[in-house]
Amino acid sequence: MPRPTAAQLAYGSATVIVSTIAMLLLSQTSTGLGVAVISAAALALGLLVALTVPAPRRRGRHAAPTGTRTASPVPDTVPRSVATSAAAEHRVHH
Repeated sequence: MPRPTAAQLAYGSATVIVSTIAMLLLSQTSTGLGVAVISAAALALGLLVALTVPAPRRRGRHAAPTGTRTASPVPDTVPRSVATSAAAEHRVHH
């Protein structure tokens, strides 16, 4: 499982804090069970918000290709690591 991003942590934490305060003020509960139920609901809501924050897209050389896959000049019998290392030898590095 990938590590959470700073945005996910911030949005999730803010959601837990704000929703807990709002639900406690609106419900005016003072029992331990009521506070526990509200806290559990706020944690669940914060987790939901944190998981729905879009992950950053990878850019650069190591980004996953998008779109349809084109025909490779290297046959499928050659391992990808061998094909990419052979292609890398022919590149000009600046």
